[in-house]
Amino acid sequence: MEKKILAFLAGGFEEVEAVTPIDYLRRAGIEVTAAAIGTEKTVKGSRGIIITADTTIDELEKLGTFNSASWDGVFVPGGMPGSSNLAACTRAGSFFKEMAAAGKITAAICAAPAVFLAPLGLLEGKKFTCYPGMEKQVSGGTWREDRVVADGNLITSRAAGTAAEFALALIEVLADKEAAKTLEKAVLL
Repeated sequence: MEKKILAFLAGGFEEVEAVTPIDYLRRAGIEVTAAAIGTEKTVKGSRGIIITADTTIDELEKLGTFNSASWDGVFVPGGMPGSSNLAACTRAGSFFKEMAAAGKITAAICAAPAVFLAPLGLLEGKKFTCYPGMEKQVSGGTWREDRVVADGNLITSRAAGTAAEFALALIEVLADKEAAKTLEKAVLL
């Protein structure tokens, strides 16, 4: 059965941190659905690149698939003000908490672990990483300087420069180590 992961896009997201994992996950045979947190599928990133998401949270709710039973994981890119916009979206926060409680993969990169996940309590008692310096905003978790940190069902990473490694970590968990190694070779990482 094909694994399915949801990626939330909020205005001001970091483009590389969204596109690289979406691309690599799809190359590895994992079904990725990019969902805009707003009412429109078109989302503008922090560098002005406009991305058209596959769907919106509203559409997922109407389809009855905005629940942990429909997905194997969820991830968010960082960037500013994207991470702050995510933090302001209570439905995205509730969904992440539901996924974590169900033991599903929850993942975030760059500013998102500190700005989005920490206020939800999802870093509590967990090892994590984030954009350098943002760890000072987090209490209750254990910050690591590693480029990617996996702790149970939580995967975090540092910045745009670690997006490929972040994607490989997701592939390893959602598929297997061999799928991650195959992709790594195919894209010459």
